[in-house]
Amino acid sequence: GFYGELRAEHGPPVSDWARLPQELLLHIFQYLPLLDRAYASQVCREWNQAFHMPELWRCFEFELNQPASSYLKATHPDLIKQIIKRHSNHLQYVSFKVDSSTESAEAACDILSQLVNCSLKTLGLISTARPSFMEVPKSHFISALTVVFVNSKSLSSLKIDDTPVDDPSLKVLVANNSDTLKLLKMSSCPHVSPAGILCVADQCHGLRELALNYHLLSDELLLALSSEKHVHLEHLRIDVVSENPGQHFHTIKKSSWDAMVRHSPKFNLVMYFFLYEDEFGPFFNEEIPVTHLYFGRSVSKEVLGRVGLHCPRLVELVVCANGLRPLDEELIRIAKHCTQLSAIGLGECEVSCSAFVEFVKMCGRRLSQLSIMEEVLIPDHKYSLDEIHWEVSKHLGRVWFPDMMPTW
Repeated sequence: GFYGELRAEHGPPVSDWARLPQELLLHIFQYLPLLDRAYASQVCREWNQAFHMPELWRCFEFELNQPASSYLKATHPDLIKQIIKRHSNHLQYVSFKVDSSTESAEAACDILSQLVNCSLKTLGLISTARPSFMEVPKSHFISALTVVFVNSKSLSSLKIDDTPVDDPSLKVLVANNSDTLKLLKMSSCPHVSPAGILCVADQCHGLRELALNYHLLSDELLLALSSEKHVHLEHLRIDVVSENPGQHFHTIKKSSWDAMVRHSPKFNLVMYFFLYEDEFGPFFNEEIPVTHLYFGRSVSKEVLGRVGLHCPRLVELVVCANGLRPLDEELIRIAKHCTQLSAIGLGECEVSCSAFVEFVKMCGRRLSQLSIMEEVLIPDHKYSLDEIHWEVSKHLGRVWFPDMMPTW
Protein backbone atom coordinates (compact mmCIF):
# COMPACT_ATOMS: atom_id res chain seq x y z
CA GLY A 1 0.00 0.00 0.00
CA PHE A 2 0.84 3.69 0.05
CA TYR A 3 2.49 3.70 3.54
CA GLY A 4 4.57 0.64 2.69
CA GLU A 5 5.88 2.32 -0.45
CA LEU A 6 6.64 5.47 1.56
CA ARG A 7 8.70 3.54 4.13
CA ALA A 8 10.52 1.69 1.35
CA GLU A 9 11.38 4.96 -0.35
CA HIS A 10 12.49 6.95 2.70
CA GLY A 11 13.53 4.24 5.16
CA PRO A 12 12.69 4.17 8.89
CA PRO A 13 12.46 7.53 10.69
CA VAL A 14 15.77 8.66 12.17
CA SER A 15 15.89 10.46 15.56
CA ASP A 16 18.50 13.21 15.68
CA TRP A 17 19.47 12.94 19.37
CA ALA A 18 21.99 15.74 19.01
CA ARG A 19 19.17 18.18 18.27
CA LEU A 20 17.22 17.58 21.46
CA PRO A 21 16.22 20.89 23.11
CA GLN A 22 18.64 21.90 25.88
CA GLU A 23 15.80 22.02 28.41
CA LEU A 24 15.04 18.36 27.70
CA LEU A 25 18.72 17.40 27.81
CA LEU A 26 19.08 19.16 31.14
CA HIS A 27 16.10 17.25 32.53
CA ILE A 28 17.60 13.93 31.36
CA PHE A 29 21.11 14.71 32.62
CA GLN A 30 19.77 15.56 36.08
CA TYR A 31 18.69 11.94 36.49
CA LEU A 32 22.05 10.47 35.44
CA PRO A 33 24.78 9.54 37.94
CA LEU A 34 27.82 11.76 37.55
CA LEU A 35 29.95 9.09 35.80
CA ASP A 36 27.19 8.32 33.28
CA ARG A 37 26.72 12.02 32.70
CA ALA A 38 30.43 12.35 31.92
CA TYR A 39 30.27 9.45 29.44
CA ALA A 40 27.21 10.98 27.78
CA SER A 41 29.07 14.29 27.37
CA GLN A 42 31.45 12.54 24.94
CA VAL A 43 28.70 11.59 22.50
CA CYS A 44 28.61 14.90 20.63
CA ARG A 45 29.32 18.61 20.96
CA GLU A 46 25.74 19.46 21.97
CA TRP A 47 25.73 16.90 24.77
CA ASN A 48 29.10 18.15 25.97
CA GLN A 49 27.66 21.66 26.15
CA ALA A 50 24.72 20.30 28.12
CA PHE A 51 27.15 18.61 30.53
CA HIS A 52 28.54 22.04 31.44
CA MET A 53 25.21 23.81 31.91
CA PRO A 54 25.31 25.77 35.21
CA GLU A 55 22.07 24.19 36.39
CA LEU A 56 23.79 20.80 36.66
CA TRP A 57 26.53 22.10 38.96
CA ARG A 58 24.56 23.98 41.60
CA CYS A 59 24.49 20.93 43.86
CA PHE A 60 27.60 18.78 44.31
CA GLU A 61 29.06 16.39 46.87
CA PHE A 62 32.83 15.97 46.95
CA GLU A 63 33.73 12.46 48.11
CA LEU A 64 37.33 12.35 49.31
CA ASN A 65 38.69 8.95 50.29
CA GLN A 66 42.13 7.35 50.32
CA PRO A 67 42.14 4.05 48.39
CA ALA A 68 44.50 2.46 50.92
CA SER A 69 42.19 3.12 53.87
CA SER A 70 38.68 3.26 52.42
CA TYR A 71 36.51 1.15 50.14
CA LEU A 72 34.23 4.12 49.37
CA LYS A 73 34.29 5.73 45.95
CA ALA A 74 36.05 9.05 45.52
CA THR A 75 35.53 12.03 43.24
CA HIS A 76 38.20 11.82 40.53
CA PRO A 77 40.96 14.46 40.88
CA ASP A 78 40.58 15.50 37.23
CA LEU A 79 36.89 16.18 37.77
CA ILE A 80 37.69 18.24 40.87
CA LYS A 81 40.10 20.38 38.82
CA GLN A 82 37.47 20.83 36.12
CA ILE A 83 34.82 21.86 38.65
CA ILE A 84 37.11 24.44 40.25
CA LYS A 85 38.15 25.80 36.83
CA ARG A 86 34.78 25.90 35.09
CA HIS A 87 31.99 25.57 37.64
CA SER A 88 33.04 27.03 40.99
CA ASN A 89 30.92 30.12 40.35
CA HIS A 90 27.89 27.87 39.72
CA LEU A 91 28.15 25.91 42.99
CA GLN A 92 25.44 26.69 45.55
CA TYR A 93 24.72 23.52 47.55
CA VAL A 94 27.99 21.80 48.44
CA SER A 95 29.03 19.06 50.83
CA PHE A 96 32.34 17.30 51.51
CA LYS A 97 32.29 13.68 52.61
CA VAL A 98 35.70 12.57 53.88
CA ASP A 99 37.01 9.32 55.32
CA SER A 100 39.13 8.91 58.44
CA SER A 101 42.40 10.01 56.86
CA THR A 102 43.96 13.42 57.47
CA GLU A 103 44.91 13.58 53.78
CA SER A 104 41.24 13.56 52.75
CA ALA A 105 40.37 16.34 55.18
CA GLU A 106 43.31 18.41 53.97
CA ALA A 107 42.19 17.87 50.36
CA ALA A 108 38.75 19.19 51.31
CA CYS A 109 40.37 22.30 52.79
CA ASP A 110 42.43 22.76 49.62
CA ILE A 111 39.25 22.73 47.53
CA LEU A 112 37.46 25.13 49.88
CA SER A 113 40.33 27.60 49.68
CA GLN A 114 39.92 27.72 45.88
CA LEU A 115 36.21 28.55 45.90
CA VAL A 116 36.87 32.27 45.68
CA ASN A 117 34.29 32.89 42.93
CA CYS A 118 31.43 30.96 44.49
CA SER A 119 28.43 32.07 46.47
CA LEU A 120 27.32 29.03 48.43
CA LYS A 121 23.90 28.70 50.01
CA THR A 122 24.64 25.49 51.92
CA LEU A 123 27.88 23.87 53.08
CA GLY A 124 28.29 20.57 54.88
CA LEU A 125 31.52 18.99 56.14
CA ILE A 126 30.89 15.32 56.89
CA SER A 127 33.35 12.88 58.48
CA THR A 128 32.26 9.33 57.66
CA ALA A 129 34.46 7.75 60.34
CA ARG A 130 36.58 9.47 62.98
CA PRO A 131 36.59 13.31 62.90
CA SER A 132 39.46 13.73 60.44
CA PHE A 133 38.99 17.51 60.14
CA MET A 134 40.24 17.77 63.73
CA GLU A 135 43.59 16.37 62.54
CA VAL A 136 44.09 19.19 60.02
CA PRO A 137 46.24 22.14 61.20
CA LYS A 138 43.79 24.63 62.64
CA SER A 139 45.20 27.55 60.64
CA HIS A 140 44.73 25.62 57.38
CA PHE A 141 41.12 24.77 58.17
CA ILE A 142 40.20 28.27 59.36
CA SER A 143 41.83 29.89 56.32
CA ALA A 144 39.88 27.64 53.93
CA LEU A 145 36.57 28.15 55.74
CA THR A 146 37.08 31.92 55.84
CA VAL A 147 37.32 31.98 52.03
CA VAL A 148 33.81 30.56 51.83
CA PHE A 149 32.44 32.81 54.59
CA VAL A 150 33.79 35.96 52.94
CA ASN A 151 32.80 35.15 49.36
CA SER A 152 29.41 33.57 50.07
CA LYS A 153 27.11 36.38 51.07
CA SER A 154 24.01 34.20 51.26
CA LEU A 155 24.85 31.09 53.33
CA SER A 156 21.64 29.69 54.76
CA SER A 157 22.79 26.26 56.00
CA LEU A 158 26.12 25.36 57.60
CA LYS A 159 26.98 21.91 59.01
CA ILE A 160 30.46 21.84 60.53
CA ASP A 161 30.30 19.22 63.29
CA ASP A 162 33.63 17.84 64.57
CA THR A 163 35.77 20.64 63.13
CA PRO A 164 38.32 23.13 64.57
CA VAL A 165 36.13 26.14 63.78
CA ASP A 166 36.69 28.91 66.36
CA ASP A 167 35.18 32.18 67.63
CA PRO A 168 37.00 34.54 65.21
CA SER A 169 35.88 32.51 62.18
CA LEU A 170 32.28 32.60 63.46
CA LYS A 171 32.54 36.40 63.60
CA VAL A 172 33.55 36.36 59.92
CA LEU A 173 30.55 34.13 59.19
CA VAL A 174 28.22 36.55 60.97
CA ALA A 175 29.74 39.63 59.35
CA ASN A 176 29.01 38.28 55.87
CA ASN A 177 25.95 36.04 56.23
CA SER A 178 23.93 37.25 59.23
CA ASP A 179 20.84 38.07 57.14
CA THR A 180 20.60 34.65 55.48
CA LEU A 181 21.83 32.01 57.98
CA LYS A 182 18.96 29.75 59.04
CA LEU A 183 20.61 26.46 60.04
CA LEU A 184 23.83 25.96 62.00
CA LYS A 185 25.06 22.56 63.17
CA MET A 186 28.33 22.59 65.07
CA SER A 187 28.43 19.84 67.67
CA SER A 188 31.86 18.80 68.97
CA CYS A 189 33.68 22.00 68.05
CA PRO A 190 36.04 22.41 71.03
CA HIS A 191 37.51 25.76 69.93
CA VAL A 192 34.16 27.56 70.06
CA SER A 193 33.22 29.24 73.35
CA PRO A 194 29.76 30.20 74.70
CA ALA A 195 30.62 33.78 73.75
CA GLY A 196 31.24 32.68 70.15
CA ILE A 197 27.87 31.00 69.73
CA LEU A 198 26.20 33.91 71.54
CA CYS A 199 27.61 36.23 68.87
CA VAL A 200 25.86 34.12 66.21
CA ALA A 201 22.55 34.21 68.09
CA ASP A 202 22.78 37.96 68.66
CA GLN A 203 23.33 38.78 64.99
CA CYS A 204 21.61 36.00 62.98
CA HIS A 205 17.98 36.81 63.68
CA GLY A 206 16.68 34.39 61.05
CA LEU A 207 18.20 31.31 62.70
CA ARG A 208 15.68 28.46 62.76
CA GLU A 209 17.79 25.37 63.51
CA LEU A 210 20.76 25.15 65.86
CA ALA A 211 22.77 22.11 66.98
CA LEU A 212 25.60 22.33 69.50
CA ASN A 213 27.20 20.74 72.54
CA TYR A 214 25.85 21.40 76.00
CA HIS A 215 28.96 23.29 77.11
CA LEU A 216 27.99 26.04 74.62
CA LEU A 217 24.45 26.31 75.98
CA SER A 218 23.89 29.17 78.40
CA ASP A 219 21.10 31.24 79.91
CA GLU A 220 22.36 34.19 77.85
CA LEU A 221 22.08 32.17 74.63
CA LEU A 222 18.49 31.12 75.34
CA LEU A 223 17.53 34.69 76.20
CA ALA A 224 19.14 35.94 72.97
CA LEU A 225 17.17 33.37 70.97
CA SER A 226 14.04 34.54 72.80
CA SER A 227 14.42 38.24 72.05
CA GLU A 228 11.73 40.10 70.13
CA LYS A 229 14.01 40.75 67.15
CA HIS A 230 14.67 37.02 66.71
CA VAL A 231 12.46 34.82 64.56
CA HIS A 232 10.95 31.71 66.08
CA LEU A 233 13.48 28.92 66.46
CA GLU A 234 12.12 25.59 65.18
CA HIS A 235 14.75 23.07 66.27
CA LEU A 236 17.39 23.17 68.99
CA ARG A 237 19.57 20.07 69.33
CA ILE A 238 21.86 19.68 72.33
CA ASP A 239 24.46 16.91 72.70
CA VAL A 240 25.31 16.28 76.34
CA VAL A 241 28.51 14.26 76.19
CA SER A 242 30.91 13.26 78.97
CA GLU A 243 34.54 13.09 77.92
CA ASN A 244 35.75 11.81 81.29
CA PRO A 245 33.90 10.13 84.20
CA GLY A 246 32.85 12.60 86.87
CA GLN A 247 32.72 15.60 84.53
CA HIS A 248 30.88 18.64 85.91
CA PHE A 249 27.94 20.15 84.01
CA HIS A 250 26.38 23.56 84.61
CA THR A 251 22.67 24.15 85.18
CA ILE A 252 20.33 26.11 82.92
CA LYS A 253 17.70 28.17 84.74
CA LYS A 254 14.04 27.28 84.37
CA SER A 255 13.28 30.95 83.66
CA SER A 256 15.53 30.82 80.58
CA TRP A 257 13.70 27.77 79.23
CA ASP A 258 10.37 29.46 80.01
CA ALA A 259 11.40 32.51 77.99
CA MET A 260 12.28 30.25 75.08
CA VAL A 261 8.89 28.51 75.17
CA ARG A 262 7.02 31.82 75.36
CA HIS A 263 8.88 33.12 72.31
CA SER A 264 8.85 29.89 70.26
CA PRO A 265 6.04 27.74 71.71
CA LYS A 266 6.30 25.08 68.98
CA PHE A 267 10.07 24.61 68.91
CA ASN A 268 11.56 21.13 69.21
CA LEU A 269 14.23 20.60 71.85
CA VAL A 270 16.22 17.47 71.04
CA MET A 271 18.70 16.23 73.65
CA TYR A 272 21.19 13.38 73.31
CA PHE A 273 22.74 12.21 76.59
CA PHE A 274 25.99 10.23 76.71
CA LEU A 275 26.73 10.51 80.43
CA TYR A 276 27.76 8.25 83.27
CA GLU A 277 25.06 7.66 85.88
CA ASP A 278 26.62 9.89 88.53
CA GLU A 279 26.75 12.89 86.15
CA PHE A 280 22.99 13.50 85.84
CA GLY A 281 22.80 15.65 88.99
CA PRO A 282 22.16 19.01 87.21
CA PHE A 283 19.48 17.60 84.88
CA PHE A 284 15.69 17.15 85.17
CA ASN A 285 15.37 18.72 88.62
CA GLU A 286 13.01 21.37 87.23
CA GLU A 287 10.66 21.51 84.28
CA ILE A 288 12.48 21.45 80.95
CA PRO A 289 10.76 21.76 77.52
CA VAL A 290 12.55 18.79 75.91
CA THR A 291 10.54 17.11 73.14
CA HIS A 292 12.92 14.37 71.95
CA LEU A 293 15.14 12.63 74.50
CA TYR A 294 17.78 9.98 73.84
CA PHE A 295 19.91 8.21 76.45
CA GLY A 296 22.90 6.57 74.77
CA ARG A 297 24.37 5.12 77.97
CA SER A 298 22.86 3.55 81.04
CA VAL A 299 20.48 5.86 82.91
CA SER A 300 19.16 5.28 86.44
CA LYS A 301 15.60 4.72 87.62
CA GLU A 302 15.85 7.96 89.57
CA VAL A 303 16.67 10.04 86.49
CA LEU A 304 13.85 8.45 84.48
CA GLY A 305 11.52 9.21 87.38
CA ARG A 306 12.54 12.87 87.17
CA VAL A 307 11.93 12.79 83.41
CA GLY A 308 8.37 11.67 84.08
CA LEU A 309 7.81 14.62 86.43
CA HIS A 310 9.57 17.44 84.60
CA CYS A 311 9.25 16.84 80.83
CA PRO A 312 5.60 17.61 79.97
CA ARG A 313 6.40 18.36 76.29
CA LEU A 314 8.11 15.01 75.69
CA VAL A 315 7.21 13.45 72.32
CA GLU A 316 9.89 10.78 71.88
CA LEU A 317 11.96 8.83 74.40
CA VAL A 318 14.74 6.30 73.73
CA VAL A 319 16.49 4.46 76.56
CA CYS A 320 19.33 2.26 75.33
CA ALA A 321 20.17 0.80 78.74
CA ASN A 322 19.06 0.97 82.36
CA GLY A 323 20.08 -2.02 84.38
CA LEU A 324 18.35 -4.87 86.15
CA ARG A 325 15.77 -2.98 88.20
CA PRO A 326 12.30 -2.89 86.57
CA LEU A 327 11.11 0.50 85.30
CA ASP A 328 7.43 -0.14 86.07
CA GLU A 329 6.77 2.95 88.18
CA GLU A 330 8.84 5.20 85.95
CA LEU A 331 6.99 4.17 82.78
CA ILE A 332 3.60 4.70 84.41
CA ARG A 333 4.71 8.14 85.61
CA ILE A 334 5.88 9.07 82.12
CA ALA A 335 2.57 7.92 80.61
CA LYS A 336 0.67 10.01 83.18
CA HIS A 337 2.60 13.28 82.93
CA CYS A 338 4.00 13.23 79.38
CA THR A 339 0.69 13.49 77.59
CA GLN A 340 2.23 14.20 74.17
CA LEU A 341 4.45 11.11 74.12
CA SER A 342 4.02 9.30 70.78
CA ALA A 343 7.25 7.29 70.40
CA ILE A 344 9.33 5.21 72.79
CA GLY A 345 12.22 2.80 72.44
CA LEU A 346 13.65 0.58 75.19
CA GLY A 347 16.82 -1.49 74.88
CA GLU A 348 18.70 -3.12 77.76
CA CYS A 349 16.01 -2.47 80.40
CA GLU A 350 13.45 -4.48 82.32
CA VAL A 351 9.69 -3.86 82.52
CA SER A 352 7.04 -6.26 83.79
CA CYS A 353 4.46 -7.27 81.21
CA SER A 354 1.63 -5.92 83.38
CA ALA A 355 3.24 -2.49 83.76
CA PHE A 356 3.98 -2.33 80.06
CA VAL A 357 0.37 -3.10 79.15
CA GLU A 358 -0.79 -0.43 81.59
CA PHE A 359 1.63 2.06 80.04
CA VAL A 360 0.30 1.34 76.54
CA LYS A 361 -3.28 1.52 77.81
CA MET A 362 -2.66 4.98 79.32
CA CYS A 363 -0.95 6.31 76.17
CA GLY A 364 -3.43 4.72 73.80
CA ARG A 365 -3.31 5.06 70.04
CA ARG A 366 -1.13 8.17 70.12
CA LEU A 367 1.85 5.76 70.37
CA SER A 368 2.81 5.77 66.69
CA GLN A 369 6.22 4.20 67.37
CA LEU A 370 6.71 1.49 69.99
CA SER A 371 10.11 -0.22 69.70
CA ILE A 372 10.64 -2.57 72.64
CA MET A 373 13.23 -5.33 72.67
CA GLU A 374 11.71 -8.70 73.53
CA GLU A 375 14.14 -9.31 76.41
CA VAL A 376 12.95 -6.08 78.06
CA LEU A 377 9.56 -7.60 78.89
CA ILE A 378 9.42 -9.74 82.04
CA PRO A 379 6.50 -12.23 82.21
CA ASP A 380 4.41 -12.06 85.38
CA HIS A 381 1.27 -13.55 86.87
CA LYS A 382 -0.94 -11.67 84.40
CA TYR A 383 0.76 -11.90 81.02
CA SER A 384 3.24 -14.19 79.29
CA LEU A 385 5.36 -13.18 76.31
CA ASP A 386 3.00 -15.13 74.04
CA GLU A 387 0.00 -13.19 75.32
CA ILE A 388 1.32 -9.65 75.58
CA HIS A 389 1.37 -8.79 71.90
CA TRP A 390 -2.38 -9.43 71.64
CA GLU A 391 -3.12 -7.17 74.59
CA VAL A 392 -0.84 -4.39 73.39
CA SER A 393 -2.21 -4.65 69.84
CA LYS A 394 -5.72 -4.21 71.22
CA HIS A 395 -4.86 -0.89 72.89
CA LEU A 396 -2.78 0.38 69.97
CA GLY A 397 -5.44 -0.43 67.40
CA ARG A 398 -2.89 -2.22 65.20
CA VAL A 399 -0.83 -5.40 65.21
CA TRP A 400 2.28 -5.12 67.39
CA PHE A 401 5.14 -7.45 68.27
CA PRO A 402 8.30 -6.88 70.35
CA ASP A 403 11.48 -6.15 68.37
CA MET A 404 14.17 -8.75 67.95
CA MET A 405 16.83 -6.04 67.50
CA PRO A 406 16.94 -2.26 68.11
CA THR A 407 15.29 -0.12 65.41
CA TRP A 408 16.42 3.32 66.61
